[in-house]
Amino acid sequence: MAFLSTFIAVKPSLLVVKPSPTTSSSNLKHLNQLPLPDLRFPRTVTFALASKQATAPSREPRGITKPRKISPELQALVGAPEISRTQALKVIWAYIKENNLQKPSNKKVIACDEKLKKIFGGKDEVGFLEIAGLISPHFL
Repeated sequence: MAFLSTFIAVKPSLLVVKPSPTTSSSNLKHLNQLPLPDLRFPRTVTFALASKQATAPSREPRGITKPRKISPELQALVGAPEISRTQALKVIWAYIKENNLQKPSNKKVIACDEKLKKIFGGKDEVGFLEIAGLISPHFL
């Protein structure tokens, strides 16, 4: 089988057949009549140049990160006259975890003690998704 001793180099636009010393020209004619297989051609790899980091001036906090005045009930728990909503939620969650107020059977439910009842409108139990809405009236 002189057919197997032929080296084939494939380029995107043409098929080049390089005969080995043992092949005859009749074998090469037969090879040119074969259909081209589905070939994948390698892509050139390009890299993006790294740009310098833009140094934006730090701006004042706004929205939920801006410290606001709070009600006396929330001040009793938080211990500050002003706090941002995000920080207030962190302090409330720390208080809940510290005093073990999550229900053991369902950690999504918080059993309120006297301090939390004042903040959450006298509710005995509160779902964790309700907390953000229940503290809204305490921000003045």
